[in-house]
Amino acid sequence: MIDVRKLRMLAELDRLGTIAAVAEELQLTAPGISMQLSALEKELGVTLTERQGRRLALTPAGKLLAEHGRDVLDRLSLAELEVESLRLGTAGTYRLAAFPSAARTFVADTWRRLSEDSGVQLTLSTPEPAEALANLLSGLSDVAVVHSYSNVPRRLPDGLVGRRLESERVWLAIRADDAAAAPMVDIADLSEHAWVAPQADLTCYEMVDRACGLAGFRPKVVAESVDFAAQLELVAAGAGVALVPGLTVSSVPDGVTLCTPTLPLQRHIDVAYRSSLRGDAGVERIVEVLAATAKDHVRRTPTAHA
Repeated sequence: MIDVRKLRMLAELDRLGTIAAVAEELQLTAPGISMQLSALEKELGVTLTERQGRRLALTPAGKLLAEHGRDVLDRLSLAELEVESLRLGTAGTYRLAAFPSAARTFVADTWRRLSEDSGVQLTLSTPEPAEALANLLSGLSDVAVVHSYSNVPRRLPDGLVGRRLESERVWLAIRADDAAAAPMVDIADLSEHAWVAPQADLTCYEMVDRACGLAGFRPKVVAESVDFAAQLELVAAGAGVALVPGLTVSSVPDGVTLCTPTLPLQRHIDVAYRSSLRGDAGVERIVEVLAATAKDHVRRTPTAHA
């Protein structure tokens, strides 16, 4: 492999024209420069310089190699700048996974802020939390925003580290003209109501099922949707009642009120990444912006409608 230091000497000789000028530029001795160039010729088996009077000039082979040398040195300089940016967390592409209501709200803001104030680039997927954590472990993602509930805890697998971003309230959505509607509602009083819920294989359904189970009944689910906006519209249509996390509520349909269950429910929002990425400046930057934007959005989520 060609010694980059010797290649730089050759490129500088082509640019500056004399050994003395190269020695001054590189803060070396002229004899030292000459010895290194002679060594490079022997290593390559090609004549790179020739005497033209008192001046050492480049041969055609020397000029060709010097041109490549400038390209290599430019690429190395660029690499050094990019490594420094990576070290500072201002560059790099990271694969982010986030559940849909996070992606729609504070993750979108995180994307915007990072694109405006740094060179950090993101790609995004929206798997369910269990799949997101599996993707972290397999290397398909670098950072994952996941959720759990106060009645459905989630443990991070070995090899991952995490941080709590926020906790948000889970509301009971019910028609305002329902006899059970009140600022505080005991879920036990809704045992005869129909329910709107996510599909049974999702964590959000397990939250509903456990909340009702603790109240002494199994929910009679008449409509299923992973889209909480659709759930709210179904509540407005009289299909049933629903439990909805705050971030999922962009607007409350007419005729629907959000009530607080007497047994409070919370959705916890966490960010996770591989232990091997601890200390990575880009990951740290992403996590800090996620924390700030999540806080902003959770504070703006709806309050109860009486």
